[in-house]
Amino acid sequence: MPQSPEINAELIDSDTDANAGSATLGFWACWSLSVGVTVGSGIFLLPSVLASFGTLSFLGWLVTAGGSMLLALVFSRLSRRTPRSGGVYTYTRQAFGDLPGFLIAWSYWTSYWIAVPATAIAFVGYLGVFIPGLSNQPALQAITALVLIWTSILLNIRGIKEATFVQFIITVLKILPLLLIIAIGASLGEATNIPEFNPRELPIMESLATIALLTMWAFSGLETATMPASDVKNPTKTIPKAIILGTLTVTFLYIASTAAVMSLVPAHTLIGSEAPFADAARVAGTWGPIVIAFGALISTAGSMHGIIFIAGQLPMAVALDGLAPRQLAKRNGGKSPYIALLIVGVLASVLLLSNYSKSLVETFKLIITMSTLATLLPLTICALADFKYSLKSSKAWAGVAMLALIYSVFTMLGSGLEILMWGSVLIIAGIPLYFWSRRKSTH
Repeated sequence: MPQSPEINAELIDSDTDANAGSATLGFWACWSLSVGVTVGSGIFLLPSVLASFGTLSFLGWLVTAGGSMLLALVFSRLSRRTPRSGGVYTYTRQAFGDLPGFLIAWSYWTSYWIAVPATAIAFVGYLGVFIPGLSNQPALQAITALVLIWTSILLNIRGIKEATFVQFIITVLKILPLLLIIAIGASLGEATNIPEFNPRELPIMESLATIALLTMWAFSGLETATMPASDVKNPTKTIPKAIILGTLTVTFLYIASTAAVMSLVPAHTLIGSEAPFADAARVAGTWGPIVIAFGALISTAGSMHGIIFIAGQLPMAVALDGLAPRQLAKRNGGKSPYIALLIVGVLASVLLLSNYSKSLVETFKLIITMSTLATLLPLTICALADFKYSLKSSKAWAGVAMLALIYSVFTMLGSGLEILMWGSVLIIAGIPLYFWSRRKSTH
């Protein structure tokens, strides 16, 4: 029978002690998970999107970075309080009960496994730079994406230590092209290329709100280091440091690389560019765009690898609490939740193949739209959970949590009515599964 959040909270210390000797993940593993999932393919297009806003876009970056840092502080505090795997699910369940915890887990997990085929498709798109004929071969594109998905699934199944080691290597590799662009911009960039402050002369606050909404997606994933807490060495210290440093790392990479691209590519060219980083790298020679395209491949593959890791960890945490089928909690010798990962692989593959069926392309786009709210709602609920706890212990931390809550609600409402509607449908769809899981666990 499912235990109450209060009973499970009492078991946290003993559970942590039991895992203390077998914990395998250190600071850099957690840092690479946070940075690796956050830095995906989106950064390679954002300079073009932001160019029309001029240098005002940097203020928007700072607004988003500030809001993300508030969320990072919230998650660092929550992870200190609850050093147990599950991340957003565990924090929500302990603060508000079983059903809210399950629904947050359901929406968060759904958004992650849906992101797997979407990221694989983005990878295949970048691969077209090296294999030009690939763009005209839908069947070959699908096969390539499937190979990428199942390679990552199998790497994750080998074991949690191996999976996070691969994630660390890929994270380092994906950062190198961004650092290269920053270095090229610093040495070859021209001030005359930098766009005006507000070239379209739009209202400042209106522009800042739009820029913040455009850039907020780039920070999605900063909380992922909280997910495998039970497998982390000294989680109450390791995870908070990893989340905060990870957020600072991502902030620097995003702002500095955007500035570099804007200094290397004239504003009128940048606005229409479909590959801004590749265009910026051309000033360094013919090898520049190739290196950047390769970096985009590494970045996309690394992001997907981390997404799959989280998509396997979350259902395991829910199953351990008796709110999901017990099979999802099974782990192999490498401490990997292999059944949960196999399910993710199957679901992602089916959705991927559906996307390559012309009649279902629009359905796929709709599902991606539905998943956007599912990534924002858990952040909002966790900010509310931290506010609830901090209100009794620290007014200063309660203020931080309230600011993070306001920021999260702002970004969620700014997503648009359609996304809110379909996201709500997605969350409600998990209610029957919750009651079915509870019924199964009591028999």
